[in-house]
Amino acid sequence: MNGFTVIFLAALAAAVAIEAWLMRRHLAHVRAHRGAVPAPFRDQIALEAHQKAADYTLAKGRVSQWSRWLSAATLLLFTLGGGIEWLSSVWVAMAGSGIVAGIGVILSTLLLMHLIELPVSVYQTFSVEQRFGFNRTTPAQYAKDMLMQAGLSIALGAPLLALMLWVMDRTGPLWWLWAWAILMGFSILMSWAFPTFIAPLFNKFTPLQDQDLKHRIDHLLERCGFLSKGVFVMDGSRRSGHGNAYFTGIGNNKRIVFFDTLLSTLDHDEVEAVLAHELGHFKLKHVLKMLIASSAISFSGFALLGWLAGQGWFYTGLGVSTPSHAGALLLFLLISPVFTIFLQPVTAYFQRRHEFEADDFAAGQTRASFLISALVKLYRDNASTLTPDPLYSAFHYSHPPASIRIAHLTTKT
Repeated sequence: MNGFTVIFLAALAAAVAIEAWLMRRHLAHVRAHRGAVPAPFRDQIALEAHQKAADYTLAKGRVSQWSRWLSAATLLLFTLGGGIEWLSSVWVAMAGSGIVAGIGVILSTLLLMHLIELPVSVYQTFSVEQRFGFNRTTPAQYAKDMLMQAGLSIALGAPLLALMLWVMDRTGPLWWLWAWAILMGFSILMSWAFPTFIAPLFNKFTPLQDQDLKHRIDHLLERCGFLSKGVFVMDGSRRSGHGNAYFTGIGNNKRIVFFDTLLSTLDHDEVEAVLAHELGHFKLKHVLKMLIASSAISFSGFALLGWLAGQGWFYTGLGVSTPSHAGALLLFLLISPVFTIFLQPVTAYFQRRHEFEADDFAAGQTRASFLISALVKLYRDNASTLTPDPLYSAFHYSHPPASIRIAHLTTKT
C-alpha cells in the first residue's frame, strides 16, 4: 500500500474519531444539564425554552454525526474508491486531456459529492428545523435555492478554474504563486460584489424604514467612523425563524444588514448594541486580521500544493493513476479539511478573543446591559444551548459560550 494512503487513512480516521468523541461529550453534557436553567439566566429564560434548546442541540448533533460519517465515506468513494479516476476517464474520452476536461472533472466531482450528501441537508431543514419551528422555506423554494447556488457556482467557478488551470500549465515552477494571487483577487472581488450582485439573488433587501432607529444607527456609525452604502433589512423570515445581523462588503460597497426576524425581537437599544458589536469587529480591524491570516494560510497551502503536484505518490496514494494539474487541485481541495481540522481549536480561540474585544467595544459605545439583554433574547429565540461541553466549545465555537460571554459583559455594566 502506498505510504501516503496510510497517512491519509490514519488522518481521516483520527479526524472522524476525534469529532465523534467531542460530539458524544457535548450531547451528554447538554442532556445532563437539560433539567435546570443555569443560574445567570433563570430570570430571563424559562425552563421550557431551555429544554427546547437542549432538545434542538441534541437533534442537530445526531444529524451532524450522520453527516460526518457520510462525508468520510463519500471522500473515500471518490478517492481510493476510484470515483475521480472514473470521472477523469469519462471527461478525457469526451473532451481530451486539456483544460475543459480538467474543469469537468473538478465540477462534476464536487456536484456529485454534494448530491450524495444532500439528503442530510433536506432532513435537517424539513425535519429538525421544521420540528422546532424554525423552518419557513417550502420544498419549491429549497429546490430553487439549490439550483441557483449550483448555477452560480458553475458560472463563477468554471472561469476561475479555467484561469487557474491555464496558469498551472503555462507559468512554470512558480505556478502556485500565480494561482494563489488569482484566488486572493477573486476572493476580494467576491467580497465587494456579494452585497450588491449576489445576495439579492436569494433575498430581498429593503432600506430600514424605522426613522428613529435609523437616526440612532446613523449617529452610531458617525461616532465609529464607519461609512456604508446603507442599512438594510433582509427577509430572512422567508426561510428561517433564526435572527441575525451582519455587515458585508469591502471598500465603498459596505452594507449593514439586519434580519427582519431580529428586528421583530429586539428593541432599539438592543439593536444598537448588537450593531455596535459588529462595528467593533470593523473598528478593531478583526476583518483585516482574519483576511491576512487566511491569506497566509492559503499561501502556505498553495506552496505545499506546488510541491505535491510534482509527486507521483500523491496521486496514486489517493486513487488517481495519472498526474494532472486538475487532479492535484481537486485532490488537495478534498483532503485539506482532513488535515487542517487539527488547527480548528487555534482558529476558534482567536475568533472568540475577537468576540470578547467586540463586546468590550460595544459596551463602550452603548450600555453593556443592552447587549446582554439582546444576547439573552437571541439565545432564547434561536434555541442556542446555554450548557455546551467546555471541550467541544473550545474546539468548535467561534463565539464564547453564553455563560462565559454574559459573565464577561456583566463586568462592564
